[in-house]
Amino acid sequence: MPLGGEVETTVNQPADHAVAAGISLQGVTKRFGSHAAVDGVDLEIARSEFFTMLGPSGSGKTTLLRLIAGFEVPDAGTISLHGREVTGLPPYLRGVNTVFQDYALFPHLSVLDNVAYGLRVRRVRKSARRAKAREALAITHMSEFETRRPGQLSGGQRQRVALARAIVNEPEVLLLDEPLGALDLKLRQGMQVELKRIQRQLGITFIYVTHDQEEALTMSDRLAVFKDGRIEQIGAPADVYENPRTEFVATFVGTSNVLESPVGRAVLRPERIGIDVANVPSGFDSLTGTVIDVAYLGIMTRVTVEANDGRTMSAVSQNRSGANTAASFALKSTVTLSWDPADAVAIGAGESSSTVPNKGES
Repeated sequence: MPLGGEVETTVNQPADHAVAAGISLQGVTKRFGSHAAVDGVDLEIARSEFFTMLGPSGSGKTTLLRLIAGFEVPDAGTISLHGREVTGLPPYLRGVNTVFQDYALFPHLSVLDNVAYGLRVRRVRKSARRAKAREALAITHMSEFETRRPGQLSGGQRQRVALARAIVNEPEVLLLDEPLGALDLKLRQGMQVELKRIQRQLGITFIYVTHDQEEALTMSDRLAVFKDGRIEQIGAPADVYENPRTEFVATFVGTSNVLESPVGRAVLRPERIGIDVANVPSGFDSLTGTVIDVAYLGIMTRVTVEANDGRTMSAVSQNRSGANTAASFALKSTVTLSWDPADAVAIGAGESSSTVPNKGES
């Protein structure tokens, strides 16, 4: 949804906005010395998609974001945004904006002038840029703070201003580099909802970088899990969580028990395991062991059991009406765990793949 106002600018615009392609990366590689921070990544992101790049520090996700933004130049491969190759273009000619974790606001300017700054650089008339800046502030629910300076705002409010400043330029793609990392848990959860609302309202393609699995699962249309500069798995959040292809994905996105089975290695999510079941259902696998750790997590309790055969497994149980709370399980007590073998998902040997399906595929 375009923001209102007339723009006068000499900045080049994409030649054909009707092209339906999203973001396309083909064989993109970036090396720093002998280290391949991004290693031959192929990636397709659909227009208007909320796409998340998830991975630990050093996995290549932020470097790839910087390559898309134009802050870094790939050593190999091509980058296209909405049907236009931009591999060699500077950031200001790409139709993208970036929101950073540290906000990067000007402390001496008001909120309104911070948001309007990019339009001022583009030589938009004062009346038009203020009108567009106020519309962006309305979208981010910050209209009442337009006369304040950044130092008079909370962290969450500053992040909303940074977001308003990014969307006021009507970018085709908005890049977000761990934008909520500096916020406390409650603010972070609230901003997750707001970011998704704004993305849906504007229809802008969001590419979001985080190491927080909950953020990725909560906000994304699709996500890619990164490891060592390559994409380990890509898909809808539920598909990546329920059907991890490698042990790394299974243990990084949530928690999994790794099992040895007659057909190879498999992963079993803790919530799929029954704890201290009186009668193990027919056809279920089970083990008996000693409780070595109990963690009360609010809505659930996690119990870690060391089995008689030496295996260690974790299971969780929801806390309903006072049942299955941490107090229900004593350290060093004996419990039985049981599960349906069909809930154990077979995994590969850990090989990575950067081949990415189109939106809607898994």
